[in-house]
Amino acid sequence: MTSRPHHRPMQRDVSYFDEIVGGADPALLTEAGDRAAELLVRGARESGDDAVAERLLRLADTEGIESIAEVWSGSPADSLAGCLWRLYLLRSWVYADSAGVAREFEAGRARAQVARVVAGVADPPGVDELRTMVDEVLRGIAGGDFADVLFRAAAFARVVATGRATLSEPSDQQVRRMLLLAEQLEAAGHTELVRGLA
Repeated sequence: MTSRPHHRPMQRDVSYFDEIVGGADPALLTEAGDRAAELLVRGARESGDDAVAERLLRLADTEGIESIAEVWSGSPADSLAGCLWRLYLLRSWVYADSAGVAREFEAGRARAQVARVVAGVADPPGVDELRTMVDEVLRGIAGGDFADVLFRAAAFARVVATGRATLSEPSDQQVRRMLLLAEQLEAAGHTELVRGLA
């Protein structure tokens, strides 16, 4: 076996790293996402403009859920950005699989009576009724109490999780994921009431 000669690593000066082009700085992206979330939630309520609520509602439609995910999906559940991500994800899911959501909600509403009332879904909960409900919840970001928005979304997710648990098709992981979403939104609602989310 021959030994290889040892080479000293090449020394780089500080300017070397300035030339490396990479993606956006994650810290700056997080900061921008947090600021945008604060402006959307706090600024929309202060505007008093009904058109703002409609623009907020359609944000995922106009910008794409992927764009929103890039900015907010890594945010903690107890932050404004994290809550907005979960709310928009919930709305996108309702629109993408309205029939499946209606079936799960129908299966869960008899077992989660209190949550059903809080969720505010029309009876019977058809495809159009669920879409209307989720849109009304998101409109509340601009026009209502943000804690109430979170509690209503949490109640809806809890009813769906209960329904999923009664149906044979979904896996335990799908039930747990929806239940976790409900718990995160509810906890965030309590935080919003006590000290306000940031």
